[in-house]
Amino acid sequence: MSNPYLIQGPALISFSGGRTSAYMLYQIIQAHGGILPDDIVVCFANTGKEREETLRFVHECGIRWNVKIHWLEYRIGEVGFEEVGFNSASRNGEPFTALIDKKGYLPNAVTRFCTSELKVRPMKKFCLSMNWTHWKNVIGLRYDEGHRVLKQLANNDARKERWTSVMPMAKAKHTKRGHVLPYWLGKNVDPINLTSPLPQGFDLGLRDLEGNCDLCMLKSRGSLKRLIRDNPGMADWWKDREASITMKSTRATAAGCRFVTEYSYSALEKEVSTQPFMPGLLEDDEDFDAECGLHCAGEAA
Repeated sequence: MSNPYLIQGPALISFSGGRTSAYMLYQIIQAHGGILPDDIVVCFANTGKEREETLRFVHECGIRWNVKIHWLEYRIGEVGFEEVGFNSASRNGEPFTALIDKKGYLPNAVTRFCTSELKVRPMKKFCLSMNWTHWKNVIGLRYDEGHRVLKQLANNDARKERWTSVMPMAKAKHTKRGHVLPYWLGKNVDPINLTSPLPQGFDLGLRDLEGNCDLCMLKSRGSLKRLIRDNPGMADWWKDREASITMKSTRATAAGCRFVTEYSYSALEKEVSTQPFMPGLLEDDEDFDAECGLHCAGEAA
């Protein structure tokens, strides 16, 4: 049987910055003898709201594996993106802020334009800048994510994009519990409080709920409150963006003035500050489908 990780170019490897996509990237590099062909590129799209741990992890993967990772950020204009690096990457939500200011309203769980504009489109523009007309889009969907795999296969059949999605992890039947977590964490259960050496010598260093943009609206209410409690000041950017969008905007509806229709981030922070902390108790622990179009680290793994 042929190796699913032996990808034929032209191909773009979408690196979300999570453990799963990093595992996939390493397997692809090894399948090609340690060096990727010139027509296979790796891209990481930075919104400016990724955790610093994610940025360090992406940088370290590139250094340790000797692979060029193109760091892309959304820019207004015909080009549509700018290539940055670990040191110059935005860390205060600048690309995200620029997009919201341009739109005049906020993304939410239904209208996730943040994903399409900040992740998908810059990668597409990058491929077009190389004069590619059609390419493979290699994404880290595992075998244990069957419904997402089927959704991507349906999108391939629709032939609406310039790319065809390829999912080597699903084809290889690689899963989170059986392959990804043991590869990175070994016998460790908690990635923060390690009890034994890390198999690869480094790791993302985030728990599942901490992945993705730091306070992504697709996280559950309980997860958001826990993150706000553990990280004072983390809600500031989100509160400021909600405050910047008012009903005076001709393009903003009531839903467009909040990231989450049911509550504001300001109200959420107030709840955290006024309610007693009860360890181990969250209002809900079921997150939304936070894959964000498969280009974000919806979960740390």
